[in-house]
Amino acid sequence: MSNLILYGNRYSGHSYKVRLALMLADISHDYVHVDISQPRAERLEDFRAASRFGEVPVLVADGVPLCQSNAILQWLADSYGALGGALGERQRVREWLNWETNRLGLSLPNLRYSRLIAHYEPAVEAWLETRLRADLAVLETELAERRYLAGDQISIADVSLCGYLWWLADTGLAIADWPHVQAWLARIAAQPGWQHPDELMSPDIPE
Repeated sequence: MSNLILYGNRYSGHSYKVRLALMLADISHDYVHVDISQPRAERLEDFRAASRFGEVPVLVADGVPLCQSNAILQWLADSYGALGGALGERQRVREWLNWETNRLGLSLPNLRYSRLIAHYEPAVEAWLETRLRADLAVLETELAERRYLAGDQISIADVSLCGYLWWLADTGLAIADWPHVQAWLARIAAQPGWQHPDELMSPDIPE
């Protein structure tokens, strides 16, 4: 199969979800940590050459760079036949990937960043928290009726949506307020190959 190199960062949930998919599917790869606190022009030369958007994650497959986390997840599912969902579930998987991009993938990381580092204006934080609570309510309703987002088995939809949720406490919210979401995260954490992002994305962790 392809020779894979993943460029990511330990604080990036988008990087984490790609590496988590690789681990859950037992796909061999190399992981290179990128210090995104550096000015873009000073980051790793190989990363800068591969990342057309200047962002993590980037997955390089046999020399071909792949960008944007959900697009990478879809490529992995298509290329390796892993975590893509059953045939009748694939439209649902795609819907969740697109929803994540515009909803939870916006609200949670931005609120987390504000409360840990940036300290946005109170009105901005309030808007982000309201949106995040609405996003969690959508997940809570869905997961009250099913084990995973697309069906009975874990898919890239679950991998995508869980990416930042392990850090929900950084926003000041408690996952226990959404018990079905909490139970779903526990099911994901029980999967062979799962690791918490603080462990999996460390610069020092071996493959």
